[in-house]
Amino acid sequence: MCGRFSNRMSWREIHALYSIHDQENVVPNDYEARYNIAPTDRVAACRIADGVREIVRLRWGLIPYWAKDAKIGFSTFNAVGETVAEKPMFRDAFKARRCLIPASGFYEWKKLDPAGKKKQPYAIVPAKEDDAFSFAGLWERWKDKASGETIESCTIITTTPNEVCAPIHNRMPVILPKETWAHWLGEEPADRSQLLALLKPSDAALMRAYPVGAAVGNVKNQGPQLMEPVAA
Repeated sequence: MCGRFSNRMSWREIHALYSIHDQENVVPNDYEARYNIAPTDRVAACRIADGVREIVRLRWGLIPYWAKDAKIGFSTFNAVGETVAEKPMFRDAFKARRCLIPASGFYEWKKLDPAGKKKQPYAIVPAKEDDAFSFAGLWERWKDKASGETIESCTIITTTPNEVCAPIHNRMPVILPKETWAHWLGEEPADRSQLLALLKPSDAALMRAYPVGAAVGNVKNQGPQLMEPVAA
């Protein structure tokens, strides 16, 4: 599962990450670096529009176009990589609406007792301090028939954990290396089997994990201090 992550990058830095150089100065008024992103928050994402990459902001928690209401998005912030191509909730988006979600790191909680009553939060970040993760995501556009409001939303795909994440949690987000981005976004051809092959644990050498304070458990808490290491 991936239920919390951070993105401390500026709007310009996100555009540079995805080699987009003609939109970076149009910064949304309410965009800011966030260190404790939770489901239903708006997140930055890279997708293809009219054949070119663009950065948009999507509500985290995918609302399929056929949903009766937006409440379904509270439980669809993750999609299981092993079933994402078949599940009605995600299969249409998997075929045609894939995206990349930039992150500076993500959080998972390690169980300290069999019952799971005691947990230690961990931050999992790139091995190199200035690097960033790109999560494999899907996006959808949903229109509320009652109000006429249109909501664009997304989900983060998860997979089995690598050696860094396995001692902490039994799932991790799919992190796509740069050489796969064009295939995932649809800029270069890739069939279903090739896309599914991308949904695998990332190289453990490219990340590190360390314990952080309990404050990250409250979605109201923000700031770089949330990512500071603490004694386990």
